[in-house]
Amino acid sequence: MLMSRQLARHLVPLALTVILSMVGSTTSPTLPPKPDGDVVPKCSKLLNKCWWIPRSLIHLPGKPPKTGKPGKNQKITKPVCEFKGAAQACTDPVKGNWSNSQQCYMRREVPQPPPADPRWQGHKDGSIWACVREQGYDKGKHLVTKWVWLPGTPDTVVVDPMTLVYQAVGMMQLAPPLIKTAPAAGQIGLVNMPVWLWVTKSENTWGPIVRSASVPGLTVTVTAQVKAVNWGLGDGNTIRCEGPGTPYTKAMGVKDSPDCGHRYKKTSHDLPDCKYPVTATAQWDITWRSTLGDVGQISMTQQAATQLRIGEAIPVLVDPDGGDAVSPTEAEC
Repeated sequence: MLMSRQLARHLVPLALTVILSMVGSTTSPTLPPKPDGDVVPKCSKLLNKCWWIPRSLIHLPGKPPKTGKPGKNQKITKPVCEFKGAAQACTDPVKGNWSNSQQCYMRREVPQPPPADPRWQGHKDGSIWACVREQGYDKGKHLVTKWVWLPGTPDTVVVDPMTLVYQAVGMMQLAPPLIKTAPAAGQIGLVNMPVWLWVTKSENTWGPIVRSASVPGLTVTVTAQVKAVNWGLGDGNTIRCEGPGTPYTKAMGVKDSPDCGHRYKKTSHDLPDCKYPVTATAQWDITWRSTLGDVGQISMTQQAATQLRIGEAIPVLVDPDGGDAVSPTEAEC
């Protein structure tokens, strides 16, 4: 046993030296700058890529676990993933990353279920994760999925940068757009007259907003910004406004909006509540970068709604003999 431990102490630094020398060769992928923390290099010939991972420390039987760098009672090991004591691959491109405590591959549901979904179990924070495990033997093998609510991220041995990406996005608390219109909700617009559309900008309704999430040896920084707003006008027309739109002021008179507006051709008299249903869908452009050099982009939308009442100008009939003015009657909404 003593000789085995002494041999291990010599072989482990030698193995790390070999890995570093391979990374430094002209035919192998380059290793990114070493991040803070106790990390070791890892390379994949298949991906032609190298990165740093946190050092895994496992204490010897009968000894209390320790943190920090390996000591006399600790040894360097590869990440250990086990299913009922049997070795298990720590990551799968489809199933996700293995969690020893959940005994399955964990993958965050995208998009997340609606708030009324029973999988939330009454919770309003955290995330819903798919817990995937293979069962059966030979031709009878099949995947079994259950859904788990977690307040944070699962204890997967291998951390997927996307897990940190969604954690950072969750910290942003992105919200639906703040709709403004002229005429405003509660007022009445007129057929063939300009309607102005815009949204009020704030950090979590328009951006840019930046948040970061980290685990030892890996940090992901995420930036979110609304790219455009798609307006559904309720009359079968949609418009795409690349910016937030221009707020209306009385000085604008009856001019069209310079960048985000509409003119209705018919009244809303025959619609429910005599109003056009209007929606504004903000399209978020979310980019991320990790300290391992990985970059990526995801999309997300947030929608808000309002209603617009559109009428028409009613002519007034004037009695040339001086009688009272009479206007045509119109059914009430």
